[in-house]
Formats: sequence, C-alpha cells, structure tokens
Amino acid sequence: MIDVKGIVMKVFLTGGSGYIGRATISELVRQGHTVEALARSEGAEAAVVAAGAVAVRGELTDLDVLKQAAGRADAVIHLAQASTADEDLAAATAMQDGVGGGTYVHTGGSWVYGDTNGVQDETGPWNPPGLVAWRKAVEDAVLARATDGGRPVVVQPGLLYGGENRLIDVFFVQPGIKNGAVPYIGDGANRWALVHVDDLARLYVAALSAKPGSVYLGVSGVNPTAKEVAEASAHAAGLAGKTKSITLEQAHADMGPVAAAFALDQQFTPDKARDELGWEPKHTDPLSVFAG
Repeated sequence: MIDVKGIVMKVFLTGGSGYIGRATISELVRQGHTVEALARSEGAEAAVVAAGAVAVRGELTDLDVLKQAAGRADAVIHLAQASTADEDLAAATAMQDGVGGGTYVHTGGSWVYGDTNGVQDETGPWNPPGLVAWRKAVEDAVLARATDGGRPVVVQPGLLYGGENRLIDVFFVQPGIKNGAVPYIGDGANRWALVHVDDLARLYVAALSAKPGSVYLGVSGVNPTAKEVAEASAHAAGLAGKTKSITLEQAHADMGPVAAAFALDQQFTPDKARDELGWEPKHTDPLSVFAG
C-alpha cells in the first residue's frame, strides 16, 4: 500500500457531476488533492467546478480526451456509468493507457454477487442478475493490467443512501408518495447492503493507496431489510409508515430489469477495506437517515 497522506496528487475523475462524483471531488479537495473532471455539458461543467474541480469537456466515448487527461494525472477514478460493456472497457483502457503506472480506480458494484446466503466478502462467487452480468469481463480486463505495471483497483459500491439517495428514491419513495404507500418486493425480508455516499467518497480516495489488483466492497456492514427501509422512508415521506408488498412480476413491470437487483438478499462486510486501507464507515444507522 502506498501512503498518500500528505502527498498532493492530481486526480482525473469521470462522472464528476453525478451523485457519487460530486461527493468524491469534494473529499479529494478536502484532503488536499487537485482534480480534473470530465464534463459532457455546460451543466456538468458547472457542477464539477462548484464541487472544486477543473472541468475537462468531453464524453466517455472521447477516448483521446480521456487518455490525455489521464496522462496529466497521478491517478484516475472512473465513476461514470457507461451505456455498454464495450464502452466501459474502451474508456477504462484509454485511461489506464494514459495514467500508466498511476493508480486507476474502477467502479463495479455489489449486485454482481447475487444472493449471498449470509455475510460475504470480496472472495464470494459471482451470480449476477442480467442487469450487471457484463461487469465480469470488464473488471477482469481492468485488473489484468496489474501484471503489466499498471495499478488497477476496483471498488464495488453497495446500494447508496444519503444526500439525493437517487435509486431508492426514484424506484421506491417517489412511487410511494404518488400511490400512498412505499412498496417493497415480496415479503421484504431480503437485506440490502447499504453505504452512505459520503463514506463511499472516502473509500474512493483511500483506494488511491491500494495495492495493484485490489478489489474492495464499498459497504457499511449494516444490512437492513428492504421492508425496514420502506417503512422508514414512508415515515419521512409523510405517509405514516404505510408500505405495501408488490410481486416481483409487478416490480419488473414498474421498474424494469433493476427489479431483479432490488430483490437480491445481500449481506457484506467492509473488513477488507477497513484492514487494508484504514477505511471506517462513519454512517452506521441508515434507517434513521431514511426516517429523517
């Protein structure tokens, strides 16, 4: 592990105008690093500048822009959501080529493990729903660069909350407000592996010092049930805690392929990131946040 504390790094970041990106830029700047961030529009440029970064105009498909920006940086954090596996791998390849021996942090996701049947860690078998099955080939290719002098690291975030709380809000809370009760799938006993966006931002920064080829689950270790999250969210939404069960078939009709991911039963431990990077989740009472 490289000790980056006290070392000012120049970091290139994609997805900087998004939910995770703005938090990560703010954390990088707070820790003394300088940041360039990809921005595909004037609105995105304004967002990354407000967070503390210098904007680099371009899109994820502008491979020359990515390579050149990565070449100016000491490290890269790739947060942007690609539309296809080929697009994600092409972008990752360009940025890894550009940054050379600097750390390249790639974003995966915890859903790739499927149902965990108890508490699992990064050594667990993959059993991804179709929505994220494409990630395996991309992550394998990214990590393979460790054998050629690269410094690839993969962070696999759990289900995010805090701040805008986008996925849960869009697919559960907003429909709940519209229909008078926040939904959950089936009996709601399946557990969600949650992580607060501010904790995740700190993990991305901590991952800059990781050993090449490392993989870290970005989870808090607190895994409430989907029904518990629905009940807490229903209180915050002014619905007096009202929830309702919907079938997986109805969830698919309402939400599309992401329903299969929300129906997963997952429990994870953050021990690897804690032990190797000194990362400690600070937000360990998610239900109080949802209820607030």
